[in-house]
Amino acid sequence: MKRTGTRTTVILGAALAGSMLLAACGSTSSATPQSSTTKKGGTAYYAEAAGANPNYILPLTSGAEFSIANLAQFQILMYRPLYFFGQGDKAEINYNLSIGNAPVYSNNDKTVTITLKKYQWSDGQPVTSSDVIFWMNLLKANKVDWGAYVPGDFPDNVVSYSAPNASTVVFHLNQSYSPTWFTYNELSQITPLPLAWDTTSLSTPLPNPSAKSIADMTTARAQAVYKFLNAQAQDLSTYASSPIWSVVDGPWKLASFSSAGHAVFVPNTKYSGPVKPSLSQFVELPFTSDSAEFNVLRAGNNAVTYGYLPNSDASQKSYVESIGYKVEPWTEFGFSYWNMNFNNPTYGAVFKQLYIRQALQHLVDQPAWITSFLHGDAVPNYSPVPVTPSNPFADAASRTDHYPYSTSAAKNLLTSHGWKMVNGVMTCESPGSSATECGAGISKGLALNLNLEYYSGSNSLTEEMTAYASAAKQAGINVILSSANGNTVFADEAPCTPSQPSCKWEMILAGTWEYSPDNYPTGGELFASGAGSNYGNYQSSEANALIAATHTSSDPQAALDAYQNFMAKELPDIYRPLPDAAISLISNKLGGVTQNPYLDITPEDWYFKG
Repeated sequence: MKRTGTRTTVILGAALAGSMLLAACGSTSSATPQSSTTKKGGTAYYAEAAGANPNYILPLTSGAEFSIANLAQFQILMYRPLYFFGQGDKAEINYNLSIGNAPVYSNNDKTVTITLKKYQWSDGQPVTSSDVIFWMNLLKANKVDWGAYVPGDFPDNVVSYSAPNASTVVFHLNQSYSPTWFTYNELSQITPLPLAWDTTSLSTPLPNPSAKSIADMTTARAQAVYKFLNAQAQDLSTYASSPIWSVVDGPWKLASFSSAGHAVFVPNTKYSGPVKPSLSQFVELPFTSDSAEFNVLRAGNNAVTYGYLPNSDASQKSYVESIGYKVEPWTEFGFSYWNMNFNNPTYGAVFKQLYIRQALQHLVDQPAWITSFLHGDAVPNYSPVPVTPSNPFADAASRTDHYPYSTSAAKNLLTSHGWKMVNGVMTCESPGSSATECGAGISKGLALNLNLEYYSGSNSLTEEMTAYASAAKQAGINVILSSANGNTVFADEAPCTPSQPSCKWEMILAGTWEYSPDNYPTGGELFASGAGSNYGNYQSSEANALIAATHTSSDPQAALDAYQNFMAKELPDIYRPLPDAAISLISNKLGGVTQNPYLDITPEDWYFKG
């Protein structure tokens, strides 16, 4: 459920595919076997998505920073989650790269017991069950600041948790849940945190509290610690020098970091996981636009080892192959859309009308956009449940275009509900709640002048948005376009209440949703009332009930079908084509690369060929 600027477009989370049953999950490493011609050392340069550089280091991340750039391609390099997802390019749990062994469910699936492997922090302390308890304490006390929070779900559905010994954690749940859902969507949210972070100052050395003090941590203490850590995470200039962020358990640690997102990583020599880095350095490079990235890559000189091909430069595939790059599409498990603000004080009442949302969806010409702007590197997208990569979850409703492109259909929906064209813009002529009137809360004379903000840096997205505004004009909707860099757009789109100044936004396209850490595509983090990533402030009791059923039903596919069938027609947001996460350009000199469908990067697997 992460958002980010993907490397050709902006995206948001990743997925389950094929065999997701817990018993069927493999335990092989994601690393590619290295040949006898492998070189040790060297520096690999990775191109960040244009305009979406990492800007938040604390794993307990709010919705405003809950992005691929921060979680999957920055934090995870240093701070390993309890469970790692992605077996190479397969969308499934990877127990080999997980700190936790496979969870054991008992007591009619109301008790979960987890044992930990032997990992250690870079300060020499072991990773223990107390580090999991520390995460839980901070999460419980600061849950509204967690981008994955859904009221009633994790951690609300955990009645109690304990650490009977240093390697065991036990969770007692408030009812029986599907083990697959709870593992893939709830336990997936946990990142053990070092006890050295249990502090509210930068005293040196940092305190090393006992397991007992962590177990007895009060809510007030947990809130004070989070407040301090969050404040430190806002100071990007200290990321590489801070005694806090230098305590890591992942394969990498920061050597330097700039506020622009230029990150230099070096191996963590104390890393306990199964795949140790071969590279001597891994560098993430920020770019302000797709064109800027591609200009640096095509200039050669190995300035970019692992970059991407912008959609607008699709004709350059043969050229980049000729200068030493492999062209590899990167497919994610997610969906792409833009949000309407149901709490906007002026237009929230408009967006709450289904016929309005239907009219807005009729203006998206998915086949034409895929052909003309995305050069075939995308698939149609009609619901929150992805149809690609191939998976057992999407049903016929998610493969059907319920609102095909038609400016006349959009216009007819408006005129049949009390709207009239005035100076080229549809204006409410018949206020009221009957079937032929504008709808509840819409005043006479309100004109459809709608602002649509989108992330900058992608030529193909600019083309999509320009085409959308042109189609909307034909239907009498004045769509006013603006753009900003990815981090600004993410911040602008934060959930809000109508009285807040921040709630003035109307429509925002921040990208694609990638299903992680909600790896089972039930949508609770996005569409449940009060969810931390419910950016559009969508509210529906029917959607809430359908989402809840996917968590507990004895027939999970039937419950998922009911959910996706409703959401495909309900339009809680406006669906657009799902682009490939990237058309990756990988140097022929670089080996060990696999493209994780959750968009995590694992440069510890990479090596230079001899």
